[in-house]
Amino acid sequence: MQAYIDWVHSWPILSAMIQFAILGTIGEIVSKWLIQKNFKYPFGLAITLWKMLVWAILAVGIKYAFKGFGGFLDGLIQAGMWKDLEPGSFGYAFSLSLLMNLQFGLTLVIIHRVLDNLVEKVKNWKNMDKSMYSLLWFWIPAHTVTFMMTDSLRIGLAAVWSVALGLILGFYNRK
Repeated sequence: MQAYIDWVHSWPILSAMIQFAILGTIGEIVSKWLIQKNFKYPFGLAITLWKMLVWAILAVGIKYAFKGFGGFLDGLIQAGMWKDLEPGSFGYAFSLSLLMNLQFGLTLVIIHRVLDNLVEKVKNWKNMDKSMYSLLWFWIPAHTVTFMMTDSLRIGLAAVWSVALGLILGFYNRK
């Protein structure tokens, strides 16, 4: 575990990119497997590499959002506006998750869809409402747990959540 923490501290952006590239793509693969009820690999090599690149790009935004929104919330606490919130507490974690997902999360969902559409050469905006709702029923609770963790574990857990969401969406979108 210490080797992982050292790697995350030494390479914060690169480690975020690698974790999301692998785990985010695995989440999409698992989702496709469940939807199609078939364990045949759902993507070609070029699409797989593109999806990994998309997740790596998103990871950079996510990493900076975690830091930026955390700094914003810490500033509010220091200014005395939310003085009762303690970093690491449930209230702090929930507030941070709510702030981040209702602002940055919406943008992230749209950017992810645009990048997916780009490689697939389609204009697929179907079910964007479901994607947006996932911020409420999945990402806010998931990131509340994430923000209760130490900083060095947050990005890794967020990447693992992308696999969990892939499982959930795949299960509920089965054909």
